[in-house]
Amino acid sequence: MLSKNTLSSYYKSINKNSLKSLWEDILEAISGTNKDFTSEKLSKAILLLAIPMVLEMIMESVFAIADIFFVSKLGSDAIATVGITESLLTIIYSIGMGLSMATTALVSRRIGEKKPYRASIAAVQAIIAASVISLIIGIPGMIFAKDLLRLMGANSEIINHGSIYPTILLGSNIIIMLLFIINAVFRSSGDAAISMRVLLLANGINILLDPLFIFGLGPIPAMGIKGAAIATTTGRGIAVLYQFYILFKGNGRIKIYKKAIRLNIKVMFDLIKISLGGIGQSIIATSSWIGMVRIIAMFGSTALAGYTIAIRIIIFVLLPSWGISNAAATLVGQNLGANKPDRAERAVWATGYVNMVLLGIVSIVFIIEPYFFIKLFINNTDIITTGAQGLRIISIGFIFYAMGMVMIQAFNGAGDTRTPTKINIICFWIIEIPLAYFLSKFYGMNESGVYTAIIIAESIMTLIAMWLFKKGKWKTEQI
Repeated sequence: MLSKNTLSSYYKSINKNSLKSLWEDILEAISGTNKDFTSEKLSKAILLLAIPMVLEMIMESVFAIADIFFVSKLGSDAIATVGITESLLTIIYSIGMGLSMATTALVSRRIGEKKPYRASIAAVQAIIAASVISLIIGIPGMIFAKDLLRLMGANSEIINHGSIYPTILLGSNIIIMLLFIINAVFRSSGDAAISMRVLLLANGINILLDPLFIFGLGPIPAMGIKGAAIATTTGRGIAVLYQFYILFKGNGRIKIYKKAIRLNIKVMFDLIKISLGGIGQSIIATSSWIGMVRIIAMFGSTALAGYTIAIRIIIFVLLPSWGISNAAATLVGQNLGANKPDRAERAVWATGYVNMVLLGIVSIVFIIEPYFFIKLFINNTDIITTGAQGLRIISIGFIFYAMGMVMIQAFNGAGDTRTPTKINIICFWIIEIPLAYFLSKFYGMNESGVYTAIIIAESIMTLIAMWLFKKGKWKTEQI
């Protein structure tokens, strides 16, 4: 019979070895790994993918927060300009996300099938599509920047003095688009650590240049909100150049083969077919945010500024959760390619539960003390009050949305972008926008009515997605 001291030493040894193993897995995830995600132990596969994807999304979050932090020093009109421009950019983000979904589905499926050249072909088609679309959007975006601000309810000060901000960002949207698409190529192939490093580079440059270009230093003139746009574009542009360097250098799981650099009609058709569903669901979801901004604008610049800051903070905490969801999408695609649908399903439920725990903790913090986070960005009492109200109300729905976003990404990873599109139409256009207008305008809840409508719509979305996921039709998707 073992003594108490022997048992104690045994359990300490187990705990010590477990912690050492966990730390080694974390380091491997951050530095990059060559593990096969279709055969690796599922819990480890999720960890190796999720950690760099979460860090990547944190980098994206910091990107958004850094801009609003420095711009907030310029006043409420400058904050509102960024908020309205971000709402306009959601169309570009929607297209980029839609193409990313198709890219993830195709590349991950080919990697799971152990066909790297076909994965390279899919990556090239995605880059071609993104470049063409961005040019179609960018030219009219630059020309009609003021008209777009006017359409979104901006005041004359914003239209006359802030239009340079959307002009620069809309005109350079090809950089945003390529950043989305190429990072999706890396993630879906399993090289999530590369995507993380790309955004770390973009972020570092943006944070360095933002205060220099906005406020000026030495020979660098103070450019105000124009400087914020230039800093953002410069950081992202250098990161895109780094992406192409990695793709053509070819040390990762995926590289661009020279003979793959051509238009492939069949693969392009498959990409566009899947992308249409992805773009559709993204436009439906993100256009609802444009609708929300338009409704919020009815209550003045203070309400709009508070909403803008609250949404930026929410994006900060939701993007890491999207990183976890992206891990599920990659695992679904690769395991379906390896003909392991049951393993793909287990991966989705596991990542969903992890996401619920993480966002549940964040939700509690925001409900208890939302004012602290708004005060980090501005000292205006009225803006703090309305922003904190929005942060508190919207965070109530986090635990539902945590599972919902994983489910949605699971459908997308399988190549079934149609199902999330239908869900989004119901939840965001039929429920969210009309409900927000009714609660805020007719029920007298003002901006809190908009916030309430958001959590109701997204909770319903989660319930519908879970029901459809359990039916399992996504497992039979052929791409």
